[in-house]
Amino acid sequence: MDRDQKALFGNARRVVVKVGSGVLSYNGGINHNVVASISRQMAALTQGGREMILVSSGAVASGVAKIGLGRRPASMPEKQAAAAVGQAGLILEYELRFAEAGLKVAQILLTRNDLSHRTRYLNARNTLNMLLSWGVVPIINENDTVVTDEIRFGDNDNLSAMIALLLDADMLINLTDIDGLYDGDPRKNPSAKRLDIVPKITPGIEASSKGSPGAVGTGGMRTKIEAAKKSTASGVPMVIACGSQPGVLMDLFAGVAHGTYFVPKVDKLASRKRWIAFTSTTFGVLTVDDGAVKALVAGGKSLLPSGIVHVDGTFEVGAAVSVCDCHGAEVARGLTNYAADDIDAIKGLRSDVIKAGPGLHEYDEVIHRDNLVITLTSS
Repeated sequence: MDRDQKALFGNARRVVVKVGSGVLSYNGGINHNVVASISRQMAALTQGGREMILVSSGAVASGVAKIGLGRRPASMPEKQAAAAVGQAGLILEYELRFAEAGLKVAQILLTRNDLSHRTRYLNARNTLNMLLSWGVVPIINENDTVVTDEIRFGDNDNLSAMIALLLDADMLINLTDIDGLYDGDPRKNPSAKRLDIVPKITPGIEASSKGSPGAVGTGGMRTKIEAAKKSTASGVPMVIACGSQPGVLMDLFAGVAHGTYFVPKVDKLASRKRWIAFTSTTFGVLTVDDGAVKALVAGGKSLLPSGIVHVDGTFEVGAAVSVCDCHGAEVARGLTNYAADDIDAIKGLRSDVIKAGPGLHEYDEVIHRDNLVITLTSS
């Protein structure tokens, strides 16, 4: 582990740990030894002065074992029912293990709606901050029992990144059943090499992560890279490491390198901009010309009506929308000052022309730069 990594781990006070199903599962059920090990390590780090947040998979696997299905469910109703049965046992296991160290835990089950709507997002943050102030360890999972495709996170990798951003965490640790990111699939290519440090997530890095998910997990390496993009773009470093490695968390905070380390951007996004970029649900698309792309990306400008060439979607004032170039690539996300119909009426017009027209001019900007986040990444 280099000096910068050691410093970040040494200074990290608020840490999100995500544990995947591939780590927690054993013979169709829960690996109790792994749960005990991770709980002990997180308890020790908590008692050492850190605030630890756990995002844990495993409810479905726990339910499969309890019911005696002998296989992972294929249909959504089966998965939801298995999660309902398994979640209680999973949280009880954690509660017992943390209690051995004198710590209490709290269960939080979320859907995407809970984070994509600003008020509920703030409510979730307030609750989690209160739990941490009480010295309680939050244990978070997707609410699989009631979730639908429209409100799914889809995987706990992206959920863990959203929680790290929600809570302004200093570190995100993703514990999985493989010891890091490789330049190929090590299960198929014995010569594939592990990447110890990823300074920047390039298209090549993303391409190397596209493999089949494991038999238990839902995301695979692809969703871990998506999570790393969210966290590092917001200034939060992320590590992918092997969760079954004894003492892996204690090692990391002692300065011992494990897995793959993703280098964060130097400047952290403000909390509101993190929400706009990575958590809010977008309700439409504004297609802009090349001049507007340059003004937004290189100039840090607001989005003006004159640069908009097309409006897709039906949305009201204040909605989150995606801003795309003429080739369909997303450039930015932001909160609009106008409803969709009004933007359609003023698109391509200069502000002075709109002011002289019939009553649509309220703001010079369709999206003010304070409510705009650049999401375009260069290759």
